[in-house]
Amino acid sequence: MTELVLLRCYDAAGGGTNGELFLRVCSTIELPWQDNARNVSCIPEGRYALQKRVSAKHKSHFTVTDVPGRSGILIHPANDALTQLQGCIAPVTRLTGAGKGSDSQLANERLKALLAPAVLNNEEIFLTIKKQFV
Repeated sequence: MTELVLLRCYDAAGGGTNGELFLRVCSTIELPWQDNARNVSCIPEGRYALQKRVSAKHKSHFTVTDVPGRSGILIHPANDALTQLQGCIAPVTRLTGAGKGSDSQLANERLKALLAPAVLNNEEIFLTIKKQFV
C-alpha cells in the first residue's frame, strides 16, 4: 500500500493554502516533550542524519545522530512510549492513544524496507522533525 500525506497550513487572511506532500510510511510514538531531558523526553525539532545499526536487543534498526545534548537515540519497535521508550522514536502501524500505537514491529519492517535501497547505496538518510499545526 502506498499512501501520500499532504500536511496543510491555512492562511488566515485567505491568501491561499500551502502544504507539503509526504509518502506516509507509518505513524510514530515518542515520549512527551520534557525540555530534551535524557531518557524522559522526545528530541528537539530539527534535521538529523540516520544511520543503520544492529544490536542484540533491537536487531536491525536506525540511530538518530547529532541530537543536541543527547546520544543513543534509536528508531525501534515499541507500542507504549511511557513504558517502552527512553527518548527514542517508535514506528507504529496505527495510533491508539497519546504515546500509544499498535503493530510497531510491522511498521519498523516497512520503514527498513523503504530505506533499504539508500542503505545499500551508502546514501545519506535524514529525518526532519517539525511541528504540525492543526
